This record gives sequence, structure tokens and C-alpha cells, in this order.
Amino acid sequence: MAKTVRETIKNVVRTHLTQKNGLAFGQCLSAVGWVGGTLPELYEKDGMIELSMADVAGGGIVVGSALAGRRPFYIIRYQGFNWYNAPIIVNYACKSKEIWKVPCPIFIRSIAMEGGIGPVAGSSHHSLYYRMPGVKIIAPMTPKEYEMAYEEFMEKDDVYYISEHRGSFNNSEELPDIIYEDSDLILFPISITRFAAQQTSKILSERGLKISVIHQVKIKPFYIKEEWIKLLINSKFGGIVLDDDYVDGIPRCLAHEIMLKTKKTIDVMGLNPRTAGFHPKVDNLPPSLERIIDKVYSIIESDK
Repeated sequence: MAKTVRETIKNVVRTHLTQKNGLAFGQCLSAVGWVGGTLPELYEKDGMIELSMADVAGGGIVVGSALAGRRPFYIIRYQGFNWYNAPIIVNYACKSKEIWKVPCPIFIRSIAMEGGIGPVAGSSHHSLYYRMPGVKIIAPMTPKEYEMAYEEFMEKDDVYYISEHRGSFNNSEELPDIIYEDSDLILFPISITRFAAQQTSKILSERGLKISVIHQVKIKPFYIKEEWIKLLINSKFGGIVLDDDYVDGIPRCLAHEIMLKTKKTIDVMGLNPRTAGFHPKVDNLPPSLERIIDKVYSIIESDK
């Protein structure tokens, strides 16, 4: 049976602590569930360090560990907590290499989820880091993508923001791009929206529409491949960037870069511009299969 993303992360953490002299920091790591089953049952003597609930201070401790050469993992259980955890990382760790020629490599496991968890904890918040120099952002949703992210981190000396999503933890399959040379429209999904994008393409293909899907894994730096440019230029209606974050961030930035290269209209979809509550009726969820399909049809209809 193929490994899941959960099992892959667990193996990566175990290898990092037991074979690579690494450390892992975070809050409530050994609590019930071991962060969604993604941590091996290791303790402080093994390099698994429990931090206090002082969020801002935790980032500083991790930065110090990185400067000491321990290549720490920083495990942030909810991506929204980066509003508190990020200041020392983005203002010191991300700038240290450029200003002082002193690398400060950190592997930030930032975990997203949704579903009645309120205004702070929910969804992805990778746009918080996106605007800062000195950081690389990867959003792996498959086992091989996660292994790639870790291997790249170990080869480089940069801060890596790994945008995880609990919705991917049970996934054991890779997500290949879906390519139609004469696409009606092209989806560029990020994070958990990649699964809904796959379904969208499948369902609409049965209705006679050709919807290509180009999965976005390496978010920063963002490279637009020549084959993407050709596909978009040949497409009928352009594309959509999909994200689990608010659209006024990474989605608009990527869409702008793609439009400059192709002169095609690139729309964006993400979280609605409102605060999430704790009840399903006031939640704020990423673009669903139904919303994406409706958006595709609205673009096609408006172009007629």
C-alpha cells in the first residue's frame, strides 16, 4: 500500500531528528494525536522540543537554533498562528543571509485546516510570508512533493515555508497536471484546492469542456514554464488561480505575473473577504468543486 502524506511527513521528521542532528519545535507536539499523526513518538532527548504558549517567543527560539546550525523544524499547528509566530522569522531569519552572510535555515511546517475553527486558526496564510525576501514557499499535497521539499531544504541554506493542509494527510496519490492542448480554460490551483480542481476537470470533460489543471507546488520563487504560456495563449478563456488563502495576496500576484507573460485574462478564487466563525453557517471555506464549476461557466458565458 502506498505511503500517505501523513506517513511521509512522519518519516521525514524521524529521519531529521535521529539521523540529521536536527531539532523540531512546536506547541503541544506530544498531545493527543501527535499533530494529526505526522510526528513520531520522540521526546526532548531525541530533539522534539515542546515550546510554551508564548507564540512570538517561540519564533525567536527557533531562529537561535537555526543560527547554531541545527536546521530546526518549526511546527505551527494552525497557519493563522503565523500572525504571532512570523515576526522574528521574517525580520531576522529571512534577512540574515543577505545582510550578514549568515544563513538561518528553518523548515516551517505550517498546517492549514478549515471547518468551524474560528477567525484565527483556519485556512492557509502563506501570503503572510510571500512578500518577504529570503524565504521559499512550497505547498506539497503529495508524498513525493513533500520529500522533494525536505530534500531541497537540506541542500540549501534558506528559510522554507512549507504550507501543509490536513486535508492532504490521507492522500497517497500523486497529482499530475491535466493538459489539453486546446483548452477552454486552465486552472492553477494551490494547496487543498488542487483536489477540487482535479474533480472539476473530470466532471466538465464529461460535459464537453476541456479544463486543464496545472498544479502549483513551488510558490516562491514562482517560475512560469514555457509550456504554460503556450497553453494559455492557445486557450479560449484564459485561466483561474485557486487558493486556500485570501485572494488579495498570492493569487493576485501569480495571476498578474501570468497575465504579463501571456496577455490572457487570469481570474482568481480564494477565501471570501470576510472573517470565519465557529459555526458552519459563518465559516469561510476554500473554493469548493461547486464554486469552481460555477466560476468556469460564468467566465465562459460572459465571453459570449
